[in-house]
Amino acid sequence: MDNKSRLLIIDDDIKFCRLISDYLSGFGYETESAHTGADGLEKAMHENWQAIILDVMLPVHNGFEVLKRLREKSETPVLMLTALGDEADRIVGLELGADDYVPKTSSPRELLARLRALIRRASYAVPEAASGTIEQISVGPLRINLSARHAVLYDEVLQLTPVEFDLLVVLVQSKGRVKSREELLNEIRDRNYDVFDRSIDVHISALRRKLYDDPKTPKFIRTVRGAGYMMVYEPESKS
Repeated sequence: MDNKSRLLIIDDDIKFCRLISDYLSGFGYETESAHTGADGLEKAMHENWQAIILDVMLPVHNGFEVLKRLREKSETPVLMLTALGDEADRIVGLELGADDYVPKTSSPRELLARLRALIRRASYAVPEAASGTIEQISVGPLRINLSARHAVLYDEVLQLTPVEFDLLVVLVQSKGRVKSREELLNEIRDRNYDVFDRSIDVHISALRRKLYDDPKTPKFIRTVRGAGYMMVYEPESKS
């Protein structure tokens, strides 16, 4: 079985890992488990995975610590699990670079659906590029290669998560038009969602940091109060 079917589960609950592994194996996934943050990080950093399922409540090094260190060197899609279901935990995880979040009490079927959606987002080019002719789009010094799924600002390759990349593409392709949070969620996700989901704001905040964009005086992403977000880049005047 190739790397495209391999999943890493980082969770100290051995029984839970066995349950999820048995369930996912029935859908063609090969799984491995790590039961501490240190072991999980070692496996995550030195082997190839299609996605990682990461529990927040790990002993010694919790899931947030593992995710933070992982994101320093890897953009492998991460689905975080929480037994708490607390919105504050979800926001922290998303800010650190998690791609999605699911309560640990969710059914294996829901976890599988969320995992599949996450993997699809990470592996496919946006629909606008699928028709063939457009491979690269740009706004000022920002260049986005759609087929390779990477973005460059001046000469710096941006380290974007799959969700951040898709958000950036949608905004650039809609330059000058306001996109509501609901529209953004609808375009980047292929599952049911809460239209008041604050994760969009978290991902936009992360994008701004990576674009060195000050929300008070934005060069790229402007917040339109009560409406959503808009790509606004204009060349600097030569006065």
